[in-house]
Amino acid sequence: MTSSRFSFSIAATDGAARTGTISMLRGDIRTPAFMPVGTAATVKAMKPADVRAAGADIILGNTYHLMLRPGAERVARLGGLHKFMQWDRPILTDSGGYQVMSLSELTKKSEDGVRFKSHIDGSAHMITPERSMEIQRLLGSDIVMAFDECTSYPSTRDSAAASMERSMRWARRSRDGFDSGGEHAARSALFGIQQGAMEEDLRKISAEKLIEIGFDGYAVGGLAVGEGQEIMFRTLDFAAPMLPADRPRYLMGVGKPDDIVGAVERGIDMFDCVLPTRSGRTGQAFTRSGPINIKNAKFGEDERPLDPDCACPVCAIWSRAYIHHLVRAGEILGAMLMTEHNIQFYQALMADLRAAIAGGRLTPFADDFRARYLGR
Repeated sequence: MTSSRFSFSIAATDGAARTGTISMLRGDIRTPAFMPVGTAATVKAMKPADVRAAGADIILGNTYHLMLRPGAERVARLGGLHKFMQWDRPILTDSGGYQVMSLSELTKKSEDGVRFKSHIDGSAHMITPERSMEIQRLLGSDIVMAFDECTSYPSTRDSAAASMERSMRWARRSRDGFDSGGEHAARSALFGIQQGAMEEDLRKISAEKLIEIGFDGYAVGGLAVGEGQEIMFRTLDFAAPMLPADRPRYLMGVGKPDDIVGAVERGIDMFDCVLPTRSGRTGQAFTRSGPINIKNAKFGEDERPLDPDCACPVCAIWSRAYIHHLVRAGEILGAMLMTEHNIQFYQALMADLRAAIAGGRLTPFADDFRARYLGR
């Protein structure tokens, strides 16, 4: 699959896992890829250059939050999201559907879209598939996500089916809205989102409808919503192979390092999650021997780096004791250093996964990673 605006090539496989490259006008994305989340036009506590230096090829922007503040039209007047935040590489924007459902207490869904009140000031808004495409076009997104309804968990089969069918109708409207985007459509890509909860037959219907519409890539939606890892992996076992093998597969909102490793083993190429940045701000550091809470008193005089096996700039200079002090004192630098390390940890994990797939040794790598990270 190739084009000047978007192409995906697979360089090697190992079981269901793949490593390859997504090529776009703003640069290549090495897969499997983890996208740091830049909710409000910033990866919290990091400068864009440092995000790139950590190894990120692409970041995620949030349609819902940027629509409300500072506003998509304002971002467009200021030259688009890339110029606004000084990130010159690809940006994927989510459709806004998940936040509309999860952050707004007062929402009203209809066939047209979702009417809701802003969580910031209570102002009334409406997002339709067409408006979602317009917002993402104004932001200048490189990878646009179709507008969908994220099925809640747990859900009845009937509600999951109704939600999936509505998402598929919205996918068709998203495709039409995206295609009417002129120059933006000619240089960006559109991903569809598979729904169907944990039901294999519903996932199959969803995949078939999305493939019929036609997208540049396909996401698995409706997971990591509280179902637990075992159910998530069981669902991925049948959901991921339903999506075209020659297109990128994106698991939305995942996640924990061991979730990522297991999903890569099941054929997923792209991930995003707020976990490394949120954890950085709340005192959790990711290490190859598992996460640590740097606030714990035992780190008060620990002169080792956050992760003795990490090559990031934070671990090369600062001790656990110093970062413990910063975080306990509420110093901004503590959140900055913790976040930079965590983003570096995630990007190093992705690089290790790519190398393991390319070398045909993913299974021993994954087993060793889990044994050390999970302590079993």
